[in-house]
Amino acid sequence: MTAEFEAIARELDAIGAEVMEGLGEDDAGYIRRVIRWQRGLEIGGRAMLLASALPPAWIAGTAALAAAKILENMEIGHNVMHGQWDWMRDPEIHSTVWEWDNVSPAEQWKHSHNFVHHTFTNVVGKDNDVGYGILRVAPEQAWHWAYLPQPLYNVLLAMFFEYGVALHDLEIDKVRAGTHDREETRRKLREIGKKAGRQWGKDYLVFPLLSGPQFLSTLAANFTANVVRNVWAHTIIFCGHFPGDVEVFEEDRLDGESRGEWYVRQIKGSANITGGRFLHLMSGNLSHQIEHHLFPDMPSNRLAEVAPRVRALCEKYGLPYHSGPLSRQVTSTWKKILRYALPAT
Repeated sequence: MTAEFEAIARELDAIGAEVMEGLGEDDAGYIRRVIRWQRGLEIGGRAMLLASALPPAWIAGTAALAAAKILENMEIGHNVMHGQWDWMRDPEIHSTVWEWDNVSPAEQWKHSHNFVHHTFTNVVGKDNDVGYGILRVAPEQAWHWAYLPQPLYNVLLAMFFEYGVALHDLEIDKVRAGTHDREETRRKLREIGKKAGRQWGKDYLVFPLLSGPQFLSTLAANFTANVVRNVWAHTIIFCGHFPGDVEVFEEDRLDGESRGEWYVRQIKGSANITGGRFLHLMSGNLSHQIEHHLFPDMPSNRLAEVAPRVRALCEKYGLPYHSGPLSRQVTSTWKKILRYALPAT
């Protein structure tokens, strides 16, 4: 098996290197266009909300604002902060300076996501994304009575997902166990509070006030757009990590793990969502979750290009390649959440 893992590593390294070496102006043009589209949607949506006393204007403005927030969260913020566009050397589109439209501070998210999650993908006790600290999504997680209402937890987590993400780097399990660094936790909470305050001020005070007599309708529109964005982000992320046959791993899996074994863990611990170009765009190309986990620094617009080669490699080495339409992945994920709420599973 060691030789096979080495062969897998060589082939995937070669795929990644080939794509990264071929990046150029077309790729840079792509992310700049997406940013322009996103900003245009946001400006247009907020302009329409100035006339939001008219129901059609409220609906159109809210829809445009929600789409803008989804694009900024998924295809822009997530991927820019991953460092996927750092090669451009653009001082504005760079992981070190980008701050997304979300209550989670960028620096905390980059630690919990880029380092912890992508290093320890689906390892129980190491990857905080496994259940987000409140859900049991695999039998490897010990059952507790608190998991019984987890379907309700999950609905609330979906609606207010940005807050769950914001608290992610606090390592809630350690806080509950009393093993956390109290001063560090307080520092992180202060940062979250400052970021949340800026977000609330923007969405729930400044823009509603700018709407004058439409204050309440704009306030409602901003809240609705944030919830829509949160539910969509939660759906895409959960469908990339928890459906069906996606595996989780015990900590001993990390002992002496080679690069090839790390690649295999990423493949077994991820799932793709099939669909068209619009789905891929609005999901931040996390519909190619397998490829994203294999090549987290690869620009998102290139993941569709490497997906057939990754699938072929999986077939060659007898590895699973979890993939299915959004409806099936959502159903499969919810079945897990319902099933593992119970003690007998």
